Amino acid sequence: MSETSDKEQPRRRQARGERRIAQLLQAAAQVFCTTGYTAASTNAIAREAGVSPGTLYQFFPNKEALAIELGDRLIHEMQETYGEALTPVEPATPLEEAIGTAVDRFIAFNTEHPVFFALMHGPDVPGRIAEAHDQLHATLVGRIEGLLGSLMPGAGPADVTRTAHVCLGVYKAGLELVLAHEGAERAAYVQEIKDVLIRYLEPLVGDRLGHG
Repeated sequence: MSETSDKEQPRRRQARGERRIAQLLQAAAQVFCTTGYTAASTNAIAREAGVSPGTLYQFFPNKEALAIELGDRLIHEMQETYGEALTPVEPATPLEEAIGTAVDRFIAFNTEHPVFFALMHGPDVPGRIAEAHDQLHATLVGRIEGLLGSLMPGAGPADVTRTAHVCLGVYKAGLELVLAHEGAERAAYVQEIKDVLIRYLEPLVGDRLGHG
């Protein structure tokens, strides 16, 4: 009996610790979104989490550690999202559908986690997050190149790379507008991003994909 109890106690403590970490990260995300990373403080994050600063410091020595842990988790989740969003498409798939599906998945991630944009594009993000973002950007461009390569078989590698960078740039620029609006207006901006990408890619892709 006591042996089982001895084993269960560390597990319970670990579970409590994980819940507290999740609570602190959620509070940090809220504060980073509201005030931006630079103006955020550990006191404000502790207040948002409903704990004392001392409790916060048991898990994170400073706000940079919070931002890095939050960034790591978000980047991991983002990598899973673009893995789903950028799977190869069937030749008969309408271009509108292929782009619409990819954009919807990325938008869903970014609207569910607005702190991702706040951390990745803030003027003073921790170096490790900036490095991770650069890696994510490079990987994302590579995945878009792979998708475009099958749609633009006659294009040279440099053309495909350029097109991939433009597609990602258009999406990122549009995302800022999407996150600044809500409801029907947000949906309208999402549709604008899709329209821009469709009109840009249509003449490049030609008849490789169907048209809805």
